[in-house]
Amino acid sequence: MAGGFVAFSGDSPAFQAKMTVYVFICVVIAAFAGLIFGYDIGISGGVTAMDDFLMKFFPAVYERKKQAHEDNYCKYDNQFLQLFTSSLYLAALVASFFASATSSKLGRKPTMQLASIFFLIGVGLASGAVNMYMLIMGRILLGFGVGFGNQAVPLFLSEIAPAKLRGGLNIVFQLMITIGILIASAVNYFTSSIHPYGWRLALGGAGIPALFLLFGSLLICETPTSLIERNKFEQGKATLKKIRGVEDVDEEYKSLVQACEFARQVKDPYRRLMKRESRPPLVIGLSLQMFQQFTGINAVMFYAPVLFQTVGFGNDAALLSAVITGSVNVVSTLVGIYLVDRTGRRFLLLQGAGQMLICQLVIGIILAKDLGVTGTLGKPEAIVVVVFVCIYVMGFAWSWGPLGWLIPSETFPLETRTQGYALAVSCNMFFTFVIAQAFLSMLCWMKAAIFFFFSGWIVKMGLFALFYVPETKGVSIDDTRDNVWTQHWYWKRFMLRGA
Repeated sequence: MAGGFVAFSGDSPAFQAKMTVYVFICVVIAAFAGLIFGYDIGISGGVTAMDDFLMKFFPAVYERKKQAHEDNYCKYDNQFLQLFTSSLYLAALVASFFASATSSKLGRKPTMQLASIFFLIGVGLASGAVNMYMLIMGRILLGFGVGFGNQAVPLFLSEIAPAKLRGGLNIVFQLMITIGILIASAVNYFTSSIHPYGWRLALGGAGIPALFLLFGSLLICETPTSLIERNKFEQGKATLKKIRGVEDVDEEYKSLVQACEFARQVKDPYRRLMKRESRPPLVIGLSLQMFQQFTGINAVMFYAPVLFQTVGFGNDAALLSAVITGSVNVVSTLVGIYLVDRTGRRFLLLQGAGQMLICQLVIGIILAKDLGVTGTLGKPEAIVVVVFVCIYVMGFAWSWGPLGWLIPSETFPLETRTQGYALAVSCNMFFTFVIAQAFLSMLCWMKAAIFFFFSGWIVKMGLFALFYVPETKGVSIDDTRDNVWTQHWYWKRFMLRGA
């Protein structure tokens, strides 16, 4: 299956490669873990807006929602309701460290298979829940699936992709997240009118991509890096030939063997991560994952139906608006796939930050000016809010969304790659948990000012990208020290030998 689409040379003339059909199949199958993650992001907000779900598990929220003069900003403020969403991400934080060990000892492929098993068990418990404990336990197991999947898949994609196409192929993971969000929005829209078990169908839908990931993963290979790392040299070389679509892989194979031999000398990778020379990729990885959440994107996507209800759309119209934003998300991520290996990472980060900043400010100004504690926005103002939410989602979808996963997966050296990426994933899950748990309370307390809160963070992350994020376009995943960090105006001081 070595037939290819496009032939090209890697960063070094010795690293020949083609984009093979087999690699494309592996990328699509592995990225289904992203679809499940995105489905959960999209499904949570819709389910928490369904009356049948609220009546069964959160009757106090249901009663408050039905009050004649409800507070637009506070009607969904309930810590247990937020825990339904956020418990998954706290579990994913913990799971990412177990996934790091599994990914190193067993490989990327078995880690993805474990993720699909956790997904299936979690879906069964959540969709069949008869009490709060069963519901939250299902969410926790789903969180373990997210932790294992988000740890293994971006590494898998970066390690099997040819360097010249690594950015675009890695962003397929983010593309599948956006497709998952879109599918969830459509499912929410159609199941909201199925009483009284529409919410069960919505939560249970995640089982379909989980099954596809479980059985589809039987068709994909392990990465050459992981095989060589575990002393399976011949299998690693054979796999390298298969995914590169060429016979002459000697130079790349030698490079991988050398990197793995150096990695074996590191007995304590986490201690290594604390050393001075590990600081650049660690700071970049953690910062990008934190900033990704403080764009406010998950606050918008988690609670898109709730947000649109707040500004005056009815329940069905709010869910439909979420479908629209989900569609924009998918299309814009495709734009990111096209641009990332052409314009580079830094350009997209800076452009996306500027676009998101303008949108957050406009939305905040409209809500502060025209939406009181009670009542709704006028139709023109509500439409403007939806339009700017869509433009905001565009900016995120081709910049901080995919690049928050891509850049950390391609900058850690092999000796600390799984451990460093585990810290990055856990950082993402921690701040996702914080935002998910706090957003509705923040919306109640800060009201429209919450959009100015996120605007301030976008300014900070734009400046961080401008001064501290290096360009990694086209650089071999194992050559970042010499070709990225030692060339950067700030980070090169951490790379000096003996420093």
